[in-house]
Amino acid sequence: MNNKRLVPTLLAVALMATGCSFIPTMGKSDLPVADQYPIATAATNTPAADIPWKSFYTDTRLQQIIDLALENNRDLRVAVLNIDKARAAYDIQGAALYPEVGVSASATRAPSQLTGQYTNSYTVGLATASWEIDFWGRIRSLKDQALAQYLATEEGRKATQITLIASVANTWLGLQADEELLEISRSTLKTREESIKLAKLRFDAGAASELDFRQAQTLTETARATLAAQTRQRDLDINALTLLVGGQVPQELLTSLKGRKLTDLPALADVPAGLPSDLLLRRPDIRSAEQQMIAANANIGAARALFFPNISLTASAGFANTEISDLFQSGSKYFSIGPSLYLPIFTAGRNQANLEVAEVSKKIAAAQYEKSIQTAFREVSDSLVSRRTLVDQLKAQQAQVDAVSAQFKLSDLRYRNGVSSYLDLLDAQRTLFTAEQAVVQVRLALVQNQVNLYKVLGGGWSPEDDRAAAQSARATGKEADKTVQ
Repeated sequence: MNNKRLVPTLLAVALMATGCSFIPTMGKSDLPVADQYPIATAATNTPAADIPWKSFYTDTRLQQIIDLALENNRDLRVAVLNIDKARAAYDIQGAALYPEVGVSASATRAPSQLTGQYTNSYTVGLATASWEIDFWGRIRSLKDQALAQYLATEEGRKATQITLIASVANTWLGLQADEELLEISRSTLKTREESIKLAKLRFDAGAASELDFRQAQTLTETARATLAAQTRQRDLDINALTLLVGGQVPQELLTSLKGRKLTDLPALADVPAGLPSDLLLRRPDIRSAEQQMIAANANIGAARALFFPNISLTASAGFANTEISDLFQSGSKYFSIGPSLYLPIFTAGRNQANLEVAEVSKKIAAAQYEKSIQTAFREVSDSLVSRRTLVDQLKAQQAQVDAVSAQFKLSDLRYRNGVSSYLDLLDAQRTLFTAEQAVVQVRLALVQNQVNLYKVLGGGWSPEDDRAAAQSARATGKEADKTVQ
């Protein structure tokens, strides 16, 4: 067989030989959770993950802030860039399946074995580095591993977006609650400042004891301290929202919260819980853990292949001559090809240890996958349980406010008419202030629970968001490159 036929034939044989694979077959195990949530939910044809976040968060101001966060949040940018990194790693691994071809040139001077005289040798041409023929599927196993890692990274980006959107929404709702609590504290402080003036006048006139005055003073300062603490919390929440957004929040959006209550905000869409099995298809973090398990399983195939012979091939073709001036003459053409085989006999247990590491890593990945399912089940169950009890708690708290408000009015009227003691009035003031704050806090917990339920069911991302985030992250990367240069 001549050289022109030899090369294609060897390449064809090499490619046909790459049909083996030692990757274990992955079975499908049962879900490590119950078939139903602790609180039964109605079946639905529209899973929460299929509800676009703009349909769930109907407040246009919140939508604007979420858009800013999706564009500027640095954690999300890192997640997108990690996808590009994983994709490049997959391309690198896939390139190992093909021979590397390049230009080679050499010049040597050595004594001739026949005459002992020094002679020159010049070569130039095309050559391949040592190319491992993937007969046992080692390189393809590593390629499958890189693909699974890439897919896991892509799911991780979706999980990052879901968490980001929920964090922005919860912080925004928290800010509205801060404003409502501040308004309650300001109103209470104003009322108590008027009460302390009245108590001081009655004390100076001898109609009340100093104890009444000091009690009124204590409640007034308590309200003042509460107002300062709530002001601090509001400013801290603004800082948290600024970090999530990745830039300054428009002042007009923050100003729009003042003078409003949580009940004034547009209602969130209802979230159907569905069945636990839906989480496997909808939760990006579970799908990411599954891909990590697939990657670990593929790595076992690569570790097993190391026990078998390594078959590689080198080849070169070009011109060779003892005179550089005659290097490119027709008679200077040459061609060489050299297959080689290496069979490991003694590796001091390295290959066996590599296999054991790969197998244990798969078991760890499988346990982490099951844990992610159990965690998701627990998060959904917690949200469903909390939703039911929070509704009942809010009704009770609101009824308490109504009752205490009436009690305060009666106590004030009785005190002014000298029927009740000042202690009864102060106690009614204190109870009313606490009850009004509790209503706001429970209402906040209820709406944030709805946000969290949407999040833990996998709601909060869409293919359009993926493309927009990718374009933003890559544009930012180009700007960073210019800055470094």
